[in-house]
Amino acid sequence: MRFATGLFLCCALGAALSSHAAETVNDITQLNPIVVDQVARPTTLEQIVKRVAEHPGPIAIGGGRYSMGGGRYSMGGQTATEHALQIDMRSFNRVLGFSREHKEITVQPGITWRALQSFIDPYDLSVSIMQSYANFTVGGALSVNAHGRYVGYGPLVTSVKSIKLVLADGQVVEASPQRNADLFYGAIGGYGGLGVIVEATLRLSDNVRLLRSFEAMPLGDYRPYFFAQIEHNPKVILHNAVLYPDQYQTLRAVSYSQTDLPLTVKERLTPLDQNYWKEQKALKVVSQWPGGKALRQEVIDPLVLKKPQVSWRNHEASLDVRELEPDSRSKRTYVLQEYFVPTDQLESFVQEMGATLRAHQVNVINLSIRHAKADPGTLLAWAKTDVFALVLYYQQSTAEAERAAVREWTRALVDSAIKRGGSYYLPYQIHATPQQFQAAYPRAGEFLALKARVDPHNKFRNKLWDAYGSDSQGK
Repeated sequence: MRFATGLFLCCALGAALSSHAAETVNDITQLNPIVVDQVARPTTLEQIVKRVAEHPGPIAIGGGRYSMGGGRYSMGGQTATEHALQIDMRSFNRVLGFSREHKEITVQPGITWRALQSFIDPYDLSVSIMQSYANFTVGGALSVNAHGRYVGYGPLVTSVKSIKLVLADGQVVEASPQRNADLFYGAIGGYGGLGVIVEATLRLSDNVRLLRSFEAMPLGDYRPYFFAQIEHNPKVILHNAVLYPDQYQTLRAVSYSQTDLPLTVKERLTPLDQNYWKEQKALKVVSQWPGGKALRQEVIDPLVLKKPQVSWRNHEASLDVRELEPDSRSKRTYVLQEYFVPTDQLESFVQEMGATLRAHQVNVINLSIRHAKADPGTLLAWAKTDVFALVLYYQQSTAEAERAAVREWTRALVDSAIKRGGSYYLPYQIHATPQQFQAAYPRAGEFLALKARVDPHNKFRNKLWDAYGSDSQGK
């Protein structure tokens, strides 16, 4: 949107942005409703600066409501806190600059990855690193330092050239690995604790055709297979493995490799109006039917993967999270967790993880293994070394007793990762203790010291920083 001109438009926008109507903000699980005092929906940088500089109380930053750490897919209140001003970034979503020659794009953070893909696809370019689904906002992904299935890559920060940030006093600063590096490595993966990310310049890659292939194997064979055939293979663009419950000893490794074969999927991007009834039906079978998990392992996945597929990289990168959405979340909901362990600890961690999940009768829908290179220096790095990431998708009751049970086994899994030199991911339900947070994120003290310097009145808040911020230390 162009900057508003004329007294009437300025007054109208100011009135809209100063609304004091309280709203309830929730996440996709519907487990964490939070009443905020007001929600601002800016469309210009000037509006954000004014709001941040003048608001005396807590400020929380929200994104597209389908964004991990930036909206509904922040599963533990990482975008809100009680009685805050929530800045909803959804309408702050323009492309600000683009160079096909240099393979770079500059965007406002409210843009979704799908909208960004629609812009760059005609130029045969693709996002270098992103999470598996394209509904999320760029700002949300930056805030959690997201990752995906991209072979030879790690956290999103490695594809970011620079960002702009609005600090607590309204100052706008540019940050990159060369300039204000402390703010760059603090704000990316900083869950809105330092300020509002208002601009990002991202490096892009080529859009290429991808051939899907898979191999089934025991867990014990996977690590040597990955390092021998996947890690250094320049043709393999995307890769992950599906580890089957409840024994977690058998997996299917799925790869997408660059090819010149003719396309079997003609669309360049996943259609926005695509119907996901098959995927949603399969989700219901796996989560609720007796024998549903065995049916997936022995029938559903082999049938789906057996069909040859050659598609564009952008098509596989533009998946819609609706394929994971159940028909209702009123009595049962679906939740994500993620754990990271050094690569040589994979089998040991999975063995202990499996025992914990079985002991607590966790209804695991999917457990995916991905590889990520070490983080280059963010203060809240989840990959202190090269790691295997284990993405856990499970079903739980919405009853209060079930929440307490989830807290118990979650803390057990966090301990399992920590004792192996690993970590856990922060966008999800906030069950870990402050001591576990500090053990998993040993540079958290540096982050909080930086926050105290640039946000001395603790203006930027959410439930994550309520739990693990300076006030929580020593609890």
